[in-house]
Amino acid sequence: MKSPKEQTLHTRRDFLRTSVLGGALAYTVPLFLEKTFLCLDTMAAATPGQITTGKDGTILVVLQLAGGNDGINTLVPYGDDAYYKARPKIAIPKADVLRISDYAGLHPKLTGLHNLYAQGCLGMVQGVGYPNPNRSHFRSTEIWQTASDADKNESQGWLGRYFDNCCQGSDPSSVGVAIGGQTPQAFASPTPKGVAFSNPEQFRYMSEAASDPASADMFMRQMNQPTDAGHSSLSENSGGSIGMLSGPADDDGSTVEFLQRTALGAQISSDKILAITRKTKSSVNYPQSQLGNSLNLVGRLIAGGLPTRVYYVSQGGFDTHANQLPSHERLMTDLGAATSSFVEDLKAQGNFNRVLMISFSEFGRRVSENASGGTDHGAAAPLFVMGGGVKPGLYGNYPSLTDLHDGDLKFGTDFRSVYATALEKWLGAPSEMVLGRKYPLLPFI
Repeated sequence: MKSPKEQTLHTRRDFLRTSVLGGALAYTVPLFLEKTFLCLDTMAAATPGQITTGKDGTILVVLQLAGGNDGINTLVPYGDDAYYKARPKIAIPKADVLRISDYAGLHPKLTGLHNLYAQGCLGMVQGVGYPNPNRSHFRSTEIWQTASDADKNESQGWLGRYFDNCCQGSDPSSVGVAIGGQTPQAFASPTPKGVAFSNPEQFRYMSEAASDPASADMFMRQMNQPTDAGHSSLSENSGGSIGMLSGPADDDGSTVEFLQRTALGAQISSDKILAITRKTKSSVNYPQSQLGNSLNLVGRLIAGGLPTRVYYVSQGGFDTHANQLPSHERLMTDLGAATSSFVEDLKAQGNFNRVLMISFSEFGRRVSENASGGTDHGAAAPLFVMGGGVKPGLYGNYPSLTDLHDGDLKFGTDFRSVYATALEKWLGAPSEMVLGRKYPLLPFI
């Protein structure tokens, strides 16, 4: 039997589903968009499909560290005197660093990640960024989520392009699930797929809203509001405004149109999600935080057999311009505890080898601390990859702390190489079709 990576997606069922969605659009969009569905159906024959059963498919979890995480105090270059000269107040003492090599080690509160490294399931990619870096939260987040060049504006998300090219015919929750108040721009595509929610109980209203414009508007407003404390998607320190950029907003009724054309899939998705979350409980204690709650929910959905290909979660609060030490310490504690709980949960389920998690932040921080005991917007930074299929270690070179570009670290690894590696080696997808061109693959898988 062929694996999910080897199967192609072009069946009579998928043709009928594409046709149904096209019919739902017939009286809400121009004629040229109706033709798009015929083109998509024709393209499907030559497009690699991602068919999963919920039991054996590979899963990608994307973790956004919103606000610009200080990568230098995350993966600490304790072996470089230039680090301590640039940061006399906020540098991590050598004795406290959780050592990975003779040069770099983890923040002392990342004991959870350090344990994962010792277990052989954590990789660290150093100096990740892109040419001509942008220090705007919104613009740089957009670049990471769309995988665009810095001088180009792209409306489609990199995961949205993956969904469109490789996941035709799947219901929304089988493709992508974002935990939060808004769909991330990474999911944006001409034929939107995937769902976003903070509380699974809210999601059950989607199919009802799809048939009524007034209900649809109310539903979307509810979905973009913080929920109760037990399921909070946006906390005071979540960096919500830059945590999960939504796709381009329209005032022309596109929200209602989207709900109408995904009504059938929404009913299936909401029923499955509610059933799973009501019957599946984790045996692992997660930290009581926004990130802990999000990963707990993802763990429950995976344990319950939801055949989702991609999950997207966010941790905010990383814009540490002032008094960085206590706030960054709190964030590192939460990051280490939540991710290690997630890994423990997946191992207990027997699903750890199916999951790859990749973290990213829209940029790092500048090398020198500022006068307020914090750090300002920078450029390159490390990111983490973890999972049962990860080859542990440090990848790429740590950027020089003295050979800088306008005070910023120079990147050595294009972030799109990380995406390409996940697409090709983990999801079995053609990265060039998704990213627009070939990028060198990395050996962490």
